[in-house]
Amino acid sequence: QVQLVESGGGLVQAGGSLRLSCAASGSNLSFNSMGWYRQAPGKQRELVADRTSGGTTNYADSVKGRFTISRDNAKNTVSLQMNSLQPEDTAVYYCRVSFYARVYWGKGTLVTVSS
Repeated sequence: QVQLVESGGGLVQAGGSLRLSCAASGSNLSFNSMGWYRQAPGKQRELVADRTSGGTTNYADSVKGRFTISRDNAKNTVSLQMNSLQPEDTAVYYCRVSFYARVYWGKGTLVTVSS
């Protein structure tokens, strides 16, 4: 079974930066997609950024120009560099990877951005 471990969350002031990392282990799968979702209080879980094995990258409109996703396929890790953080970015961030029809989720890491 695939295990995803997120790290890098925390409390930052508006305008600050954080870097989230996700490490996948327990499988030799080459994931079709690796990315990040988030869920803010009272909101539905939404895509933040996703990167496919083919190199296609998708970003939520709200984070374009501020967040950058990267993959290290050799290490099976995916990272999210978050700059110019805003209070609206406050959420639990979840690592998500997929292998065809199989989807795996991390347990989430909390990001809190204060005004």
